[in-house]
Amino acid sequence: MSERNENKGKRIIIGVSALFFMAIVGVVIFGINLIDNGSNGDKENIDNKKNHVASTVKAVQSLCHPTNYEKECEESLIAGAGNTTDPRELVKIAFNITITKIGDKLKETNLLHDVEKEPRAKMALDTCKQLMDLSIGELSRSIDGISEFELINIEKILMNIKVWLSGAITYQDTCLDGFDNTTSEAGQKMKDSLMTSMHMSSNALALVTELGDTITNLNVTQLLGRRLLQDSESPSWVDHQGLPNANTSLFNHKLNVTVAQDGNGDFKSINEALKQVPEKNKKPFVIYIKEGTYQEYVEVTKDMTHVVFIGDGGKKTRIIGNKNFIDGINTYRTATVAIQGDYFVAINMGFENFAGPHKHQAVALRVQADKSIFYNCSMDGYQDTLYVHTMRQFYRDCTISGTIDFVFGNALAVFQNCTFVVRKPMKNQQCIVTAQGRKEKQQPSGIVIQGGSIVSDPEFYSVRFENKAYLARPWKNYSRTIIMDTNIDDLIHADGYLPWQGPEGPTGMDTCFYAEYHNTGPGSDKSKRVNWSGIWNLNSKAAHSFSPSKFFHGTNWIQVTGIPYFPGIPKHYRHKKTILDW
Repeated sequence: MSERNENKGKRIIIGVSALFFMAIVGVVIFGINLIDNGSNGDKENIDNKKNHVASTVKAVQSLCHPTNYEKECEESLIAGAGNTTDPRELVKIAFNITITKIGDKLKETNLLHDVEKEPRAKMALDTCKQLMDLSIGELSRSIDGISEFELINIEKILMNIKVWLSGAITYQDTCLDGFDNTTSEAGQKMKDSLMTSMHMSSNALALVTELGDTITNLNVTQLLGRRLLQDSESPSWVDHQGLPNANTSLFNHKLNVTVAQDGNGDFKSINEALKQVPEKNKKPFVIYIKEGTYQEYVEVTKDMTHVVFIGDGGKKTRIIGNKNFIDGINTYRTATVAIQGDYFVAINMGFENFAGPHKHQAVALRVQADKSIFYNCSMDGYQDTLYVHTMRQFYRDCTISGTIDFVFGNALAVFQNCTFVVRKPMKNQQCIVTAQGRKEKQQPSGIVIQGGSIVSDPEFYSVRFENKAYLARPWKNYSRTIIMDTNIDDLIHADGYLPWQGPEGPTGMDTCFYAEYHNTGPGSDKSKRVNWSGIWNLNSKAAHSFSPSKFFHGTNWIQVTGIPYFPGIPKHYRHKKTILDW
């Protein structure tokens, strides 16, 4: 690179950095504050300790203004900021304070554990420890993202940070959910204990969201050009152009290990195979799981990244279990398979919880891995079959079956060409396809069903009008679900949606975001839907914002695998499954 071009590149990065600094504090407001404190630019006055303190206070006040808990934001930052007015450092300090708060609460969790006697509450406390560790992890990599923003596209790293912070908030909220059905006082103690850290996490998300909105308003595309706005993030194992080829596509990748129950493989169990995944793995580790029913509880941990499961078909290669709520296990821990490691891919796999409808919450698959993909897979259960817990998740040509809230969670989850099968529940139960759990308005999460169909299981068909079925109910206040280009059969009740019955009555009707766009079939008639403020009509432009490329802010991580997908909304959408032979 010539010196001239190198200097040009440096100027672009400096310009990007300047935009970051201005945007994060409201651009003009922050600049005016610093000028006022500097007495018309007099640097000698700024060096004065008193003016430094005043500058810091004003910088903190500007930074905290868009947050939901402004006073807590200001008090914590002023106490920990010293004399800095650097907005990026202030954001990092805010994140670090939140991490410290959560760490302190982890110690309190240990103290609570010593005095807690109720088994279900003890399990909830243990689960909280794991979840708060995960929350700290997401905050930590958000700090890394703030530190490295100059190296990649601003909009991309801001989206990453929003996703990770949303995960941190969700993990803390899930901790509290674990106490919902306990009689112990530990739940209230934990809620009181986590209040400050949850408020700080919410504030962190608000800061980053405000920054993203400001950058959008500044029209960075015009200022810096399209080159900086390309989808620059891909798994580290792709080629230099970020495109699939014979070496990078998963369909041509060599197998690392084979699992076979009959002994005709490297291992007989999936958990044994997972022990072979290298530490800090950076390329696909492909585990071929031969046809068979594997009754084991599988966890792909946070350290197991780029793991690929390939089976012989969703009905042939199946991982099954029956952990459930009635037997004393909280929902989070009932999962037959739990996926935490980023860039996980499953192809031709089946996941099942066979506990049955009488056992209530019983998860077949829990996913909290960022940029995870499931292709031509089946997830079968009854209540709470698929827990789309956090992060970015893409499902293509999958079949998901269940009864109550059988797709639930707070991920950014897109289901493309998938089939949702409503099964027969217990007598007098109603069925609900989705229960999305967005708690904060700033969270980028939601469930998007694009293409595919919603149908009755044969056993449910004869009672589909007796045991009514609905598209969604708002698990948390800002629940968001969009269903488009989908064939909806006659099992769905005309109301479409149910309110969430909380301790103080129904909630979520006015604050949720539910929309249906270009659906077909007898259940798609919107004329008699419930009249909630949270029911929206989308135009074409708004619908496109929920297509994978827009909703995920880039789909290169899907493209490089070779798995088929539509990045946008095809003009003539067709529900067509593509079955692979392995």
